[in-house]
Amino acid sequence: MRVVLASRIYNPEVSAASVMLATWAEALRRQGHEVTVLTAQPPRGTPIDDPPGIDIKRAWVKRDRQQYVRGYVSYVSFDLPLAFRILFRKPADIYIVEPPPTTVAVVRLVSALKRRPYAVRAADYWTDAAELVVKSRFLIRVLARLERWGLNGAAVLFAAHEPLIGRFRRASISARAIPIGFGADLTAFRYGGQVPPRAPAPVFVYAGTHASWHGAGVFIDALARASVHIPGAKLVFYGVGDEREPMQRRAKELGLEEHVTFNAPVSPADLAPILASATASLASLLPSPANEYAVATKVYSSLAAGCPVIFAGVGPTDELLARMGSSDVGVALPYDADAVADAMVTMANSPLPPERRVALATWCATTFSLEKIADLVVRTCAEITARGTRDRADAP
Repeated sequence: MRVVLASRIYNPEVSAASVMLATWAEALRRQGHEVTVLTAQPPRGTPIDDPPGIDIKRAWVKRDRQQYVRGYVSYVSFDLPLAFRILFRKPADIYIVEPPPTTVAVVRLVSALKRRPYAVRAADYWTDAAELVVKSRFLIRVLARLERWGLNGAAVLFAAHEPLIGRFRRASISARAIPIGFGADLTAFRYGGQVPPRAPAPVFVYAGTHASWHGAGVFIDALARASVHIPGAKLVFYGVGDEREPMQRRAKELGLEEHVTFNAPVSPADLAPILASATASLASLLPSPANEYAVATKVYSSLAAGCPVIFAGVGPTDELLARMGSSDVGVALPYDADAVADAMVTMANSPLPPERRVALATWCATTFSLEKIADLVVRTCAEITARGTRDRADAP
């Protein structure tokens, strides 16, 4: 196959989507297919070390102050050039596209002109998420129609899980959908049994985007309560998000400036040892209808690194944590600062020892594999392109 993968975000930019899509591209290359990635230039100063055999073409995109591609002005700065980047290339046998809906709509339009199928990595229903930050009902209706149009034209939706597919159906999105799940990048996130250096105080790590719908501020309030019992405990953020400044102000209000730190995103290779030595990692999803179908994907990387998780919020993440049947994996809690504080104190007083971290990491590695997901994606795309080739051959 000749495959074109279109996404505003891709390795080495740190995100769950970057890792997932890079795994798909590598699986396609490994199985002998021709792969081109049309993506954006990464944030300033990001080193690029592209793997051989995959043609990765990057273009300028508008980024915000935190060097993140966020908001529809930024999306359009990627989408409009993308239309021409696809239009004036040799047709692919199949296109794979990462949302937002504007990008999916562009790929639907151009792939129709090329008479080729496309697939969508559908990890979320964007319209639900937009309702948390967009006040205009008119804009929400426009987005819903655009998202429905883009997804309904796809040959297949690679959906995160079954509940999300159900949400698509209720939104009149009828395209074929396959639940593929999530996983961890096991080449970077692993725990080899090494004894981490003991920190002078408990360290809790939140690694990933902290946008408004994540509600990560609950951990700052929880730390204020937990500090009474675990003095000196640290809360460390890695990533970007529009909630950073409000959270910084909240930490200052609570007198926690010395205990809460905010850092830029770090690569998976650098993050893995941080998680391996942390008391626990943190993840959250603000209670809202939009998040009933969302999964806190950072949980997978944490477990693969042998680090237990404290999750606060809603959605299927609690089912994931319950699958192990052991307290070693961590806890899923309501979105409540007091409940989170109690969990912090419990984990700080009974830190997970190395041998149990090994068991946790091993379980995650055997249960959640990005490579298995990638193989399913490649097989499905091959079936679609074979069918399309036959249809074109039979056409008059």
